[in-house]
Amino acid sequence: MTASPEIFKAYDVRGLHGEQLDGDGAEQVARAFARTLAELAGKPPAQLRVGLGRDMRLTAPEMAARYRDGMTAEGVTVLDAGQVATEMLYFLVGSRDLDGGLMCTASHNPKDYTGAKLVREGAIALSGEAGIADVQAKVEAGLDAPDPAARGTVEEVDLSAEFQEAALGFIDPERVRSLRVVVDGGNGMAGPMIGPLLERLGLDLITTYWEPDGELPDHEPNPLLEENRRFIIDKVHETGADLGIAWDGDADRCFFFDDTGAFVDGDFLTAVLAEHLLAKNPGAAILYDVRASRAVADTVHAAGGTAHANRVGHAFFKTRMRDEGAIFGGEVSGHYYFRDFYNADSGTVPALLILEKLSVEGKRMSELLETYHSRYFISGEINSEVADAEARMDELRERYADGRITEMDGLSVDYDDWHFNVRPSNTEPLLRLTLESLVSPEDMERRRDEVLGIIRG
Repeated sequence: MTASPEIFKAYDVRGLHGEQLDGDGAEQVARAFARTLAELAGKPPAQLRVGLGRDMRLTAPEMAARYRDGMTAEGVTVLDAGQVATEMLYFLVGSRDLDGGLMCTASHNPKDYTGAKLVREGAIALSGEAGIADVQAKVEAGLDAPDPAARGTVEEVDLSAEFQEAALGFIDPERVRSLRVVVDGGNGMAGPMIGPLLERLGLDLITTYWEPDGELPDHEPNPLLEENRRFIIDKVHETGADLGIAWDGDADRCFFFDDTGAFVDGDFLTAVLAEHLLAKNPGAAILYDVRASRAVADTVHAAGGTAHANRVGHAFFKTRMRDEGAIFGGEVSGHYYFRDFYNADSGTVPALLILEKLSVEGKRMSELLETYHSRYFISGEINSEVADAEARMDELRERYADGRITEMDGLSVDYDDWHFNVRPSNTEPLLRLTLESLVSPEDMERRRDEVLGIIRG
């Protein structure tokens, strides 16, 4: 059995196929997951109903079959959705009121990786702090043989039509104009998931890398990396498009490029989406992550909503969304969560909402963003390798003791006209800095360099 300890991450299970996680390891992970879900639900595994999906990776059919075998060996009834995008698995869990779900995916990682995203009832993600550590402990302790008489069953389900209707329910399709849009699926799951919806809207669609291909022949499906954006930026320029949209491999995150080809920062996109949703849901609550620009809270307050800062990570967002009754939450990293989508993150709904907003307002994306670019000067996330993260954090606390310090997630320091957050990485010896000035780009750079000077010693 191969299921190396390093595959158990903060928010999922992920590693090199064969080397860190193979079929035998997948079966053990699935059995441990079934037992963990049973504990969380307070009922035996044989009473559980669990969703299963897989992405386009070449190893996904084999690995998903082994996850399925592991769960049914424990007595679980598995609803197998086949090859789908991650949010469709969340939709399956939420809409069928299942006890949990397992998505066989390595998200945006290169093609040699494999993994699984694990959720409990309500499509709430297991995390290192809640559930994944239990799965790991069970695998490492060794699982006794399952009862052969308790074998569960498999039911195959096709979600496409149901999912499409639910997604379109977020907008008024009649209001969407025939915008010219470049879409980049990164040979991942976006094409089959959102392609049919975009075609129904009558857009002037320019599709690139739209067919799922586990070889990932064109570029890594991670639009957060500069080198993977070059193509779509050039295509927006070349075609005079109104908008560019790119998705990661399992299509639960989407990234936008305005009509000038400029990348749209996740916090500014959160602000734009929040404003649009508050127009439909006056006075509602919105979540944003601790790294975000003040643009988000300012926009939410101006639109009559309530803004709550939150810890980074989908497990924390989904739980807090439920607790606050928030209609929407956005992370700088491109995860966008919706109350009416089981508080899950979606790569489909933000795309539909932005198309609706641009159509209704009759503005270009660059015009919507100008308000933010002229007032909020952000550094983006900057990673620094450090030998002693805690000592550096102590130094920052001391140096900026005159600021308003909060420690919801890492260290956040706020002044009236600038602020920053520093968070240690969950998996590497890194500190991650995001900083914003409300004065000028030069002020942001000066303060960024000063804080980095302390971090890098």
